Amino acid sequence: MTAPSKGPSRRAGSGVSALELARTIAEAADHMGGERVEAFEVGDILSICDIFVIVSAGNTRLVAAIANEVEEQVHILHDRKPASVEGLDARRWVLMDYGDVILHVFLDEERTFYRLERLYSDAPRVDLGLVTRAPR
Repeated sequence: MTAPSKGPSRRAGSGVSALELARTIAEAADHMGGERVEAFEVGDILSICDIFVIVSAGNTRLVAAIANEVEEQVHILHDRKPASVEGLDARRWVLMDYGDVILHVFLDEERTFYRLERLYSDAPRVDLGLVTRAPR
């Protein structure tokens, strides 16, 4: 696993690295019960962001709860709000765009169907520093 640049993010004036932001997002998602939290360094493949964080949820309520917790924690810790949030009404696949980091919160069956991990399998994985916990 490689780690993306620890320098400032692409978003002007944010003062937080993409890696630090991704770790905050991952920790918030994990804390709310998100499963299979993974991140990929996609900056060399896509020009839209540096890191994709992908997380699964077992039900639609949990999808929304994870998205809300991530938004709250990123705002508290980094004083940032997402540039856009898509899919929150349907709660099957929520995309949160933080500029340099994009979060995908999937309902389990949606993640299985879209398989973003396979699509970006050539991208290096990012060490999020999460403590592995037993599956629920």
